[in-house]
Amino acid sequence: MKLIATAIALALAAPAAAQTVTPAIQQALANPARPDADRARDANRKAGELLAFSGIKRGDKVADFIMGGGYWTKILAGLVGSNGRVYAYQPAEFIGFRAAYGTEQDEAVKGLANVTPLRPSLASFSFAEPLDAIITVQNYHDLHLKIAPPGFAGVVAKKLYDSLKPGGVLLVVDHVANADPDFKVPDTLHRIDPDAARKEIEAAGFVFDGSLDILRRTDDPHTTNVFAPEIRGKTDQFVFKFRKPK
Repeated sequence: MKLIATAIALALAAPAAAQTVTPAIQQALANPARPDADRARDANRKAGELLAFSGIKRGDKVADFIMGGGYWTKILAGLVGSNGRVYAYQPAEFIGFRAAYGTEQDEAVKGLANVTPLRPSLASFSFAEPLDAIITVQNYHDLHLKIAPPGFAGVVAKKLYDSLKPGGVLLVVDHVANADPDFKVPDTLHRIDPDAARKEIEAAGFVFDGSLDILRRTDDPHTTNVFAPEIRGKTDQFVFKFRKPK
């Protein structure tokens, strides 16, 4: 039994194998209604492989958590189809800081009948139904900005856990920081220590369900702000999948 348990633990810790991009994902990416600028980013962002890793499929109820400009919202809308639902969440705090986030949310969801835009605060967000999956891309570190009270990210992680169906998936993609167990660098570098993030998310009840290395970059020293011209778009990123136990 000990050998079996060890083998399972090693399998979960190992990076996932190459992902098969399903026809449904290919169709969502090829949707001519998507902006050309978005489609030009697909190869660099490995959109098809990330969605294949997430396991999101037709009919699923999903959330794009901290949606930014809506790149993922528009892909997810095509992937889950008319019987699915996408909750496109833009925090009120972000819109208060930069009003264009609200305008970008409005533009991103325009004409998408299966998308519900949401913009309450990070302290009060909720979804109308239990979800099959939540994705948050390049934004988990924002929960550790200095404006947030201590322990706030863990509270949000627990809210995400509670928002999922048993067996539901949380996919987290973010910029890699060097070892930073006390989360000191997110505010200055907009990065996060993967090990610290994983530990925090697991503490909310999630089980780690694997990683994907397709966005890793060995030439990124992890010491530069991700918005610096010399590194922007070329950062080392981790992809973690977590699951709510059934």
